[in-house]
Amino acid sequence: MRILAGEFKGRKLLSPPRGAAVRPITGYAKKSLFDILGGLLVDATIVDLYCGTGSQGLEALSRGAGRCFFADRDRAVLSRLRRNIEDMDLAEKCDIWKGDIPARLKAWLETIEAPIDIAFVDPPYEQVRRWPWETIAKQIFQPLAASLRPDGLVVLRVPTKVDVPTTLGSLTQHRVKTCGDMKLIMFIGQASADDKA
Repeated sequence: MRILAGEFKGRKLLSPPRGAAVRPITGYAKKSLFDILGGLLVDATIVDLYCGTGSQGLEALSRGAGRCFFADRDRAVLSRLRRNIEDMDLAEKCDIWKGDIPARLKAWLETIEAPIDIAFVDPPYEQVRRWPWETIAKQIFQPLAASLRPDGLVVLRVPTKVDVPTTLGSLTQHRVKTCGDMKLIMFIGQASADDKA
């Protein structure tokens, strides 16, 4: 695992510890995603849910994002995330939330002063295959939508065989990028969807 571009290009990242329920995004998929995001990252406020050791959030910071809020519940994974943040001297731009994401996300988001520009949602595959989408929409996607700036994005990574609703709360699928056995689904808010209609 390494940073692909920006200020910290080439910097190696600690991987999740063996046995952790984390499947890091591949280099190809990450490059494809961040090529799409491009200039949206400059000075952006990022939320990285199910962050693992921080591959996506740290890539965003390397490419010019202003702040990243990382969330996971695995203590060992977050320990490695902290080391990655320290190695890149990015502590002042990072906040870490530890705990059950569906249960605590709404309260966490209420502590952010700026609207969110981009949110990454990257749950373990075994979890997302069992997700009750109506409940998850209320617990995760609706709170994100309420905190998202009008032209912001929520990026969900899932296995290709998982069927994801075209709307989650007030978020609507905007673009789907398939990379091998995974797909990256980009959601936009209702106001942005109306603008693009």
